[in-house]
Order: sequence, then structure tokens, then C-alpha cells
Amino acid sequence: MNGLGGLVLLRPAWLLVLPLLLVLAIWLLRRPAALGAWKTAIDPALLAAMTRIGRVPEARSGRAALLPLLAAGCVALALSGPAVDRRDAPSFRNLDGVVLVMDLSPSVTEGAALDTLRTAARVVLARLGSRPAALIVFAGDTYLATPMTTDTTQIGLTVALLDAGTIPDPGSRPALALARADTLLREARIVAGDVVLFTDGGGLDAAVTARASTLAGNGARLWTVSPDAPDPALADLAAVGGGQAVAAAEAGALVQAISDGRRARLAATDIALLYRQDLGPWLLIPALLLAALLFRRPS
Repeated sequence: MNGLGGLVLLRPAWLLVLPLLLVLAIWLLRRPAALGAWKTAIDPALLAAMTRIGRVPEARSGRAALLPLLAAGCVALALSGPAVDRRDAPSFRNLDGVVLVMDLSPSVTEGAALDTLRTAARVVLARLGSRPAALIVFAGDTYLATPMTTDTTQIGLTVALLDAGTIPDPGSRPALALARADTLLREARIVAGDVVLFTDGGGLDAAVTARASTLAGNGARLWTVSPDAPDPALADLAAVGGGQAVAAAEAGALVQAISDGRRARLAATDIALLYRQDLGPWLLIPALLLAALLFRRPS
């Protein structure tokens, strides 16, 4: 859960305790301070005499009972996990990664679609920042053009050289390419992986859908980029893979969507604790001070 000024809550569900404490506090404040049933059980004259000699303690008001509620409120805030980003957070190369899968089947290379998809792929690579990436190409067969690396500039140069003669195998078998991408992510132990399929939609079948489902089951997401507006088949494929289908002209927005989803997925894992400092324990100090006031001996 995002907050203000970089403050986030690691366990925001604990905030639900605060309204309950507030309702209880209002009830206690409205409750009259009294000795309860003792007033009816003791003769009024005797009670007055005992009060004068200090044998009857002063009835506690509702305000005194607020101390444990305030302490409980501090504990609830501490358990909600207010945290800030750590400047000395460790960095891991295999937390996340992007696999670009480029369609080089004849339907793509024999027209203007290849130039459009190559441009979109280079836009994606230019905006990945420090995220590692890899490049897989396919037609009738699939090949790993560039292994997982942070040198996205070199991958961009490789993308620029892709043409109709890159793959000698005719046909279009995207299912093989997605299987290769899934294997690559698992071998690299990527925690939050993304697979971007650049294609005109040729060769889509039940096997491709099954591969997309496997990717999603393994924690990755599948995005599709088409030369023009994506057709329903590509949109359905991306939905199965947990991503979206976009046109090549929207490659920049695609990178933003990938980054937003990456943060959300990493935040849902224990790895997020390595990047953030939990300030909750500091809120236990005022809780302990308030609790200590409950043990004061009456004067």
C-alpha cells in the first residue's frame, strides 16, 4: 500500500483495528464514572464516612480507561508496518527480467510489420533501465539470440539486424518460443518475469494458450505487441498470460505498465522487506510507556 512521502504500509489490514478502538473509546467516555452496585449495597452514611477517611477510592472516569486503548492503537499502527525505502538496500540481478520474443515468420518479414515491431522492441529495451533482458527469435523453430543480460544496448543492436534471413526454418510456432522463454526465466531464477511477444498473430493455437497459462502459473506475465491494433486473439492470449495486448505505437506505455506490475508483484513477496525499513517497532515505545502508566500505585 503506497503512502505519502515514500511511506508505505506493509500490513495495512491492521488499520481496521483503529475504528473499533475509536468506537470503544467513545463508549467509555460517555459511560458515567461511579462505584457501580456498591452504592446500593452500602448504607449512604457509612459510605460517606468511609470516603472521608480515605477508605473508598475515587471512582475512575472513562478517561482513565483510555490508556489501554491508546496503547492498543500504537500496537495496531506498529503491526500495520509503516516503512520507507532503504538507501542501503541490496540489489539482486535475478529479481526480475524481461524476455523479448520476436516473430520472424514470413508473414512478418515479407511486409512492413518487421520494421514496426523492431522499432517497438528497441523502445522497450531503451526504457527498461537496469532490468536484465533476453531476446528469443522464432519462425518454424526458435532460437536464443541473446541470453539474459543487463546490456540492453547490445540487444537493441541485435534487434536492428533481424531480417528474413535470420531464421532458415519457415513457418510460425510461437508455442515453442514461449516454452523457451519460460525455461529461460526459470533457469535464471527470475522472481517477477515478463515475456513480451512481438508478433502479427500468426500461428496462434491451443498450444500457445497453454504456454501462456504455464507462464502465468510460474509467476511471469505475457504481453503481446502487434504492428497495428491487436486482434481479439492476441488480446485473449495476453489475458491468459496475465498481461495486456498493445499496438507497437504504445510500446512506451507498455514499459510503464510492466514496471507498475513489477513493483506490485515484488511487494507481495517477502523480498519487499529487503528494500524497506519497517518503522513499526519504534511505535511500540509509546505503547510501552502508556502500558507502564497502568501499573501506577494509587497515592
